[in-house]
Amino acid sequence: MENWRRDLETRLAPFVADLWHKTRRRMCPAYIAGLIGPGDRKTVQPMAARNGVVSYDQLHHFAASEAWDSAPLQAALLAEADRLVGGEASWLIIDDTCLPKKGDRSVAVAAQYASSLGKTANCQSLVSVALAAREVPVMVGLRLFLPESWTDDPAAWPGPGCPRIDRLP
Repeated sequence: MENWRRDLETRLAPFVADLWHKTRRRMCPAYIAGLIGPGDRKTVQPMAARNGVVSYDQLHHFAASEAWDSAPLQAALLAEADRLVGGEASWLIIDDTCLPKKGDRSVAVAAQYASSLGKTANCQSLVSVALAAREVPVMVGLRLFLPESWTDDPAAWPGPGCPRIDRLP
């Protein structure tokens, strides 16, 4: 059963190598193991308790630290996707995903067409890009779609925690 941790570290190696800080290189496998490993609760405190090697404070700092440059990780992801499923017989698949929402306080929630529901609904929409060959898809990109109601008047965005459009990367 514990062999999955060694397998995870092997699979994460190309990505972890591109994390510039040694603490991030150590914390990344622990965080990912907490997300995909056994246990129902996937918040930082129970994940750290199950891990037994890293503390809650260390894992929380890793998950909550300031934004960092994702370009090296994206480059590693594209290289691994190309290695696994690239080539002449591969396909680039662009798709949308809707996340139905009841309220309007989450970023980019608006009444918009939700393809999975087949109607206009209050939701968030995401656009995904995957590289696939045979039955194997590898997700290479996922972006939140900002509807016009969010981009036309950034000052009118709901909620105190919502980022302003001029501060988005």
